Amino acid sequence: MDGKQLSAALRSGKMVYGTAIYSNSPIWPKVVKNLGLDMVFIDTEHTPHDRNTLSWMCAAYGALNLAPVVRIPSPDAFEASKALDGGATGIIAPYIESVEQVKALGGAVKYSPLKGDRLQAFLDGEALEPELESYLQKRNANHVLIINIESVPAMQRLDEILSLPYVDAVLIGPHDLSCSLGVPEQWEHPKQEQAIREIITCARAHDKGIGIHHNFLHQEIEWVKAGANLVMHSSDISAFNRALTQDFKQIREALQDAGAIKDENVHF
Repeated sequence: MDGKQLSAALRSGKMVYGTAIYSNSPIWPKVVKNLGLDMVFIDTEHTPHDRNTLSWMCAAYGALNLAPVVRIPSPDAFEASKALDGGATGIIAPYIESVEQVKALGGAVKYSPLKGDRLQAFLDGEALEPELESYLQKRNANHVLIINIESVPAMQRLDEILSLPYVDAVLIGPHDLSCSLGVPEQWEHPKQEQAIREIITCARAHDKGIGIHHNFLHQEIEWVKAGANLVMHSSDISAFNRALTQDFKQIREALQDAGAIKDENVHF
């Protein structure tokens, strides 16, 4: 998908599939393309990618029609602009909790290169010249804004936040949300499940895409049944870890059953 297609799919409720990518190997994009995904989530909040590396990754995935959506280090308009200038199709803004944050990010993502007082005046309600507005809409038609909702204060302001036109989708951060709720990593706690259902309901009521970044298939399937349409499953490093852990477990058990090894000789 390109950005325009991604935005339309998210807002309309169409299913969108993606995964998080941490590796910058040049071999990886072709492998990921074969998975049949719509987008990739490139993280720079918790991953130390520099701008040059990030730009190469965005160019590679974008060339394969896998929309590269970058989570920026903080909910900052300048960070969003840097990622977009480097080739990102969209932005995931972490830990959003206020209307003001989303307005600033919306200006950077949807109205670049307008900046400064002129942009702020527009965000505050001042009209743009028709020629300028048409230019900005065309220039930014492929830009997508996804916001991380992952705290109780964000939920309390969610209806107001999602009333803004700039947001294409919400991505729930289950780990931070569980901590904000006081039930850390208790993924099936009633408070966690109720909060996720409330966010899903609110997002779809505003015609915004809604998803959750998780490693657990059964929970992702349940959230889709509840109305989510963005499946952001796992990551390259998590899939690698799970697959090799399971493979080596089977190898060890098979060798032990065959009497080929003893427990003290196992080094994996």
